[in-house]
Amino acid sequence: MIPSYEELMLPLLQSIKDGKIHLNEEIEKKLAKKFELTAEEVQEFVSIKNKKRKFYDRINWAKTYLKKAQLIEGTNKRGEFKITKRGLEVLEETPLILDAKYLRKYPEFLEFQKIGKNDILKKNESKQVDTPMEGLEKIYELLNNELKEEMLEKLKKVDFYKFEAIVIDLVVKMGYGGSKAEISQSLTKKSSDEGIDGIINEDRLGLDRIYLQAKRWNNTTVGRPEVQKFVGALAGKGAMKGIFITTSTFTKEAIIYCENLTSQKIVLIDGNKLVELMVEFNIGLYTEQIYEIKKIDLDYFLDD
Repeated sequence: MIPSYEELMLPLLQSIKDGKIHLNEEIEKKLAKKFELTAEEVQEFVSIKNKKRKFYDRINWAKTYLKKAQLIEGTNKRGEFKITKRGLEVLEETPLILDAKYLRKYPEFLEFQKIGKNDILKKNESKQVDTPMEGLEKIYELLNNELKEEMLEKLKKVDFYKFEAIVIDLVVKMGYGGSKAEISQSLTKKSSDEGIDGIINEDRLGLDRIYLQAKRWNNTTVGRPEVQKFVGALAGKGAMKGIFITTSTFTKEAIIYCENLTSQKIVLIDGNKLVELMVEFNIGLYTEQIYEIKKIDLDYFLDD
């Protein structure tokens, strides 16, 4: 019988306790052997409609939970991960079971679980019973939030030039600047031109321009001085509009400063907003599965 994702958490963590980097395929084989799964069980699909392998999917969800609790961490390469110091500390406690309830001791995991007022992962503890549609909405939101967090993590690890290319793809998809090639030609080199990374033409003649700056930072918060420098660079160009994009966050002072500008319009896009736009405009994504919810057309059954 295929174990649940919670049943997989502790064995998964134990299988990587050596502290080395491990691959998805390697761990799948180890866990399949541990639980004595048949070849048919390993290859079993989630459903006839969803051709994703059930066992592999449950391993990935176990990894997601462990990662959100910061017991494991990924690397810059796809499909690689390793145990963290916190993960080793958990194993030293020799827990009999590792599940969502156990992981709630960590604030990072609690934050991951929060979806609006109710927590779908605690639905069995709640007195409120959701309708099937409400349940679907919460599941969708859970998956969407997980996707955004994973995307932001990826963005923070790509190199500068790849991040630049991603920003260009987004800008073009949003309908600005004409073609990808046209925006690419306007971009300055890594050294930057007075704090301006690129120019977006709002019209084909270039009569109205938006200046762009993109910062791929991890934990460095963008403060007012950095934004003021960008505004000063715009003033030097006689520009009125600018977009400042970062994978990090902006300080309250930087946000208020931009809101109070009178002669220029500056749009600040932090990491969370950036991934929201990427999801909305389908940048770096593909549709894995579509479920149609159908209802009876009552008019069809009426007498002519």
